[in-house]
Amino acid sequence: MWTVDPSKVITAEQKAAEARAALQAQYSAAIQGHLDAKARERQYDGIPTAITYRGDPNPQFAAEGEALFAWRSAVWTYSTAELMKVLAGERAQPSVEEFMAELPTFEWPS
Repeated sequence: MWTVDPSKVITAEQKAAEARAALQAQYSAAIQGHLDAKARERQYDGIPTAITYRGDPNPQFAAEGEALFAWRSAVWTYSTAELMKVLAGERAQPSVEEFMAELPTFEWPS
């Protein structure tokens, strides 16, 4: 007779949690890549490096660092709120490409 090993049973709640985690990881990776790609347009290693230039003695670097810092915040604020709506069933899940198109835009300071 076969006996169920409770430690190996996967519940619907566990499956749902795994699906949420996978969804968040997929979108988070795409968003982070988008942020880093923007910073690389001006030869920064990525957005974490670029935002360290806030307050830099070089006015151009300082302006770029400040602008990227504010944009990063806007992007993550928007994406977090919208992905929570998806997870709560309050909006349909967009494709990653559709979601990326919704993100706040960025313009380099002059």
